Amino acid sequence: MHIILGGTGHVGSAATVALLRQGEPVTVVTRDKAKAAPLAAQGAEVAVADVLDVEALRGVFRRGTRAFLLNPPADPSTDTDAEERRTVDAIIAALDSSGLEKVVAESAYGAHAGERAGDLTVLHGLEEKLHSQAIPASIIRAAYYMSNWDASLETARREAIVNTLFPADFELPMVAPRDLGEAAARLLTEPPEKNGLHHVEGPSRYTARDVAAAFGGALGKEVRVVSVPREHWAETFESMGFSPKAAQSYARMTEVTVDDTYDPPTRPERGKVTLERYMAELAGAG
Repeated sequence: MHIILGGTGHVGSAATVALLRQGEPVTVVTRDKAKAAPLAAQGAEVAVADVLDVEALRGVFRRGTRAFLLNPPADPSTDTDAEERRTVDAIIAALDSSGLEKVVAESAYGAHAGERAGDLTVLHGLEEKLHSQAIPASIIRAAYYMSNWDASLETARREAIVNTLFPADFELPMVAPRDLGEAAARLLTEPPEKNGLHHVEGPSRYTARDVAAAFGGALGKEVRVVSVPREHWAETFESMGFSPKAAQSYARMTEVTVDDTYDPPTRPERGKVTLERYMAELAGAG
C-alpha cells in the first residue's frame, strides 16, 4: 500500500492517479474527505488526518509500506515559514516507528540552508531531517510548478494580461504536476535501496512571456506580461492577503530564484508535458 500525504493537491493527485493506473493500492491522506472523492471514485482509499496530529499520521503510515511526502502549504495569512517548519517536524516524528520501508519526498529546485526564503529553506530542512532518520528516502527537487500560473487564466481571459513578479524574459525551469506525479510513482515502486536526489523539470525552460504566449494560443488572442518591480514584491504579496512575515519570505524566495539561477549538478529528468499543452488543457477545463 502506498500512502500519499497531500494527495488532493496537484502533485499528490497526479501521483495517486499514476499509481492507480499501474494497479497499485493507494491511500490518500487528507483533512477534507470531500476533496478526495474524485480519487476515491478511481479506487483510492481515503484516510482523514491532520498532519500535526503525529499519532494519527503515524497510524496512517502503518497501513502502508511506502509513502509520498508533500509538506502542506501554510495559510498565507500566517507566518508560513514557522507553520511549515512545524508540519515538517510532525511528518518526521510520525515516520518514527511507522514501519515504512521507503519514502519519497517533494522538495524544490534551489533548496538550501537558511531562513526566510519560503519553500527553498523549509524544504531543505525537510531534506536534512529525512537524511537523519532511518527509512530510505528518495527526494524529488521539482522545478517551478506550471500550476502556479493557474490563477493567471482569469486575467488572461478577461484582461489579456499575465501578472507576475518575474521579469518578462527571465528563463525559469518549470514542470507540470502530471510529470512530477509520474516521477513520484516510479520512485515509490523502485527498491528501497534505490534512493537519492532526483531533479525533475519539463521539456524546456520558459519565461513569463512564454506563459503569456501559451495562454494567448489557448485563448485565441494576444496576451501580454505585466511584471511587478522588485521593490514592490513584498507589498504585492501583502495585497494578496499574505502576512507581513509570509510576504517577506515569499519575496525573498522570488529574489533568490531570479538572482541565483539554479542548475542541477546532474542532468535532470525531463517530463513530457509542454507549457503550451498545459495551458491549452487548463483553458479548456476552465
